[in-house]
Amino acid sequence: MEKPFEQFGSMVFGEKEMADRLPRPVYQSWKKTVANEGTLDRPTADAIAHAMKLWAMERGATHFTHWFQPMTGGTAEKHDSFLEPGANGEALARFSGKMLIKGEPDASSFPSGGLRATFEARGYTYWDVTSPVFIRDNVLCIPTVFVSYTGEALDRKEPLLKSIHALSIAATRVVNLLGDKDVRSCDISVGLEQEYFLIDREHFEKRLDLKMTGRTLFGAAAPKRQELDDHYFGSIPARVSAFMKEVNSELWKLGIYAKTEHNEVAPCQFELAPVFSNGNVAVDQNQLTMDILRKTAEKHGLACLLHEKPFEGINGSGKHDNYSIITDDGQNLFAPGDKPSENIRFLVFISAFLKAVDTYPILLRMSASCTGNDHRLGADEAPPAIISIYLGSYIEDILYTLYQGHQSKKGEKEITSPFNPVSGLSYIPHDNTDRNRTSPLAFTGNKFEFRMLGSSMSASFPNTVLNAIMAESLNEIADQLEGIKYLQDVREKALDICRNIIHDHKRILFSGDGYSSEWVKEAERRGLPNIRSFIESTEILSDPKVRNLFTSLDIYSDAELRANRVILAERYSNIMGIEVRTLLEITRKDVLPAMCEELGFYSETAGTMAKGCPSFIRNRVKELADLIDETEKACEKLENAYSSLPADIFVRGKAIYDEISPLMREVRNQIDRYEEKASRRFYRIPLYEEILFAL
Repeated sequence: MEKPFEQFGSMVFGEKEMADRLPRPVYQSWKKTVANEGTLDRPTADAIAHAMKLWAMERGATHFTHWFQPMTGGTAEKHDSFLEPGANGEALARFSGKMLIKGEPDASSFPSGGLRATFEARGYTYWDVTSPVFIRDNVLCIPTVFVSYTGEALDRKEPLLKSIHALSIAATRVVNLLGDKDVRSCDISVGLEQEYFLIDREHFEKRLDLKMTGRTLFGAAAPKRQELDDHYFGSIPARVSAFMKEVNSELWKLGIYAKTEHNEVAPCQFELAPVFSNGNVAVDQNQLTMDILRKTAEKHGLACLLHEKPFEGINGSGKHDNYSIITDDGQNLFAPGDKPSENIRFLVFISAFLKAVDTYPILLRMSASCTGNDHRLGADEAPPAIISIYLGSYIEDILYTLYQGHQSKKGEKEITSPFNPVSGLSYIPHDNTDRNRTSPLAFTGNKFEFRMLGSSMSASFPNTVLNAIMAESLNEIADQLEGIKYLQDVREKALDICRNIIHDHKRILFSGDGYSSEWVKEAERRGLPNIRSFIESTEILSDPKVRNLFTSLDIYSDAELRANRVILAERYSNIMGIEVRTLLEITRKDVLPAMCEELGFYSETAGTMAKGCPSFIRNRVKELADLIDETEKACEKLENAYSSLPADIFVRGKAIYDEISPLMREVRNQIDRYEEKASRRFYRIPLYEEILFAL
């Protein structure tokens, strides 16, 4: 019997398979293409496609697809069979280089934000040679970018690849200028920790809100929630353990290093964390992970909920994005190192990150946000919507000593310090500080953990933003270092640049409790933005500074940025519309009938008991009658307000957040009031205590 680890990567046509199956000149040509040092010609592409087809068919594949990531937040695929009729009518298996490199899915019904009209259907997918091909369900899946007929990006992958290229150029410039001339390129290393809920499939099917929206639109608190902390890192339930075993097996076959799994804080909440990999592959693998979690759950009689806040009153789910920059020879540029020259480089890259984050806080907040994350950001288990950086006392002290111990270019008074900026940094411990789980961006030894991402989101855009703002920051530093003749002078200038950055951007550093009300006041005093909602944050894409950031680095065009803002606003409006209609339907078809049935029972009981009727029953009759009236009135207010929303997509989105969401809350409050006392004889919708503690 084959052991699980022996199957690792068995469904991936990766570099090892290519080296084994391709002629050496073909393999070398592919390697140069991956390194952005060459392009594939048609004969080379045909040779790769032929080897790929034989490998796939050996593993039972019958179809191939260009697997792409449109701006729906998920993935898409169109399957084509290898089989084609031959000249004499016989069935032949064909897969050419042309089929491998380019596909043509219908682009008319994918979000385009006005880049394409519905009647302009042509779109193209192009093979992303940097992400390995894989097999799922007997289909050869080829990761691709997705663009329109006129060349605009219709996905998140192409901008991510462009941003990695821009960052590579900028980071390599700085590293070379600081003395390491052997580095030729840089990439990002990303680790995406995925949180999710598992509930019994039977309960999921009985909750229309979960089926339609991914979250419960109402629900009174269970008698027990998470106050005992007994679920966190507790023993994994048997059904969940069986589910996790199969998930791991499927992920390992796809070459995904699923490493850590455990119970999270909330009941029925779990987490899966992989070993880090390069950014583009990590994002693709996370999309596969989410899909495997959902489909494997169904096989085990479970439902996997990836929504950021499926249940009120307990923790929601996030996707922590661990981000670092790696050179082509394996050096982590956020690692403090143990040599003075490396420490100066570390200070430069940390300072560049401070500058980048403080320059674009709203853009970062928007990149990690979605409709569902509005229910989570700022709650007691998630970072606040205010962007700040936690470095830890050790690193922060080093930065402040550097800043205060020398004359600032800004003219501040010189402060004497024994600190030697070169020899004094010869060693920095890896675990140099405690963790701060309340920080949106926390330095954790040799990387930054971007903790704000919503669990259901693609990680493409957040990493595109991190890459872009870092590229701009590093390019500005490189511009100041270029032209200096001697390396020692370059290092001294680099430290001076760091001092100025710390002077200008130290407001972004915060080591305290991000959940506290005092921090909200302190952040306001510092001038840090506190954007309440996701829809409000999307306005940043119209900011000239943001437009210049992306266009100057050739990541997005102006037209693509405008389209992205439209797509995000449309998605917000559509999701909220589904929630409104679902809430009204459940209330009128399930909740109000249950209230009326229970009212009828108590009214009849009161009538038969006449004068001897207990006050409890009389009070319950009045309470139910009032509740029915108040619930229906709340529904009418919500329905009327929603039908009167303005047509303009951006004005509409703000109105939904400011006006519709509070009205949805009113309806919810009425249902929750009823749930607290409802008889199980009449109220048949699964309650929180049933859903959360069934496993």
